[in-house]
Amino acid sequence: GIKGGLNFGASGDLSETVSNDISDISSDSKVGFHLGVFGKMDFGTLYFRPELVYTKLNAEYDYEAGTSDFEMSKLDMPLLVGLNILGPLHIFAGPSLQYVLDTDLEDIELEDVKNDFTVGFNIGAGVNLSDQLGVDLRYERGFSDNEAEFANISESRVDTRPSQLILGLSYKF
Repeated sequence: GIKGGLNFGASGDLSETVSNDISDISSDSKVGFHLGVFGKMDFGTLYFRPELVYTKLNAEYDYEAGTSDFEMSKLDMPLLVGLNILGPLHIFAGPSLQYVLDTDLEDIELEDVKNDFTVGFNIGAGVNLSDQLGVDLRYERGFSDNEAEFANISESRVDTRPSQLILGLSYKF
């Protein structure tokens, strides 16, 4: 099937070192989106659902020098194991393999992230609205430490691990 929806969340802190004074600046959440495909194999009340999803994350950092928008695009491959609870209601969880395609912090040149490939975790619940149409809400958290450093500025970096709520709509063929 196909899926798409909105992401509500942020990446990690922006850390700056200025005159040996380290400060962490938290990000404010902005809406992002995701689009992808999925498969599903049923085993009675259990199921396995691998997905391949393009995700665009957006966040904003507000610090002394001003405000900067952060954008990250990545490919996610959640490998979800689910349990059908009652009728159309189901719960699921599983690892998410993530490949970072691009990171961008407005007005600041970033070097590439340390690791293009990272691992995260998804947990959530969903409702099948019909045989073809479903909606789910999940939480995603990146596990692997992964930072993008500022180009030409030592000891300043952005933590690119996502922590987000994902609202998705799916259509099963």
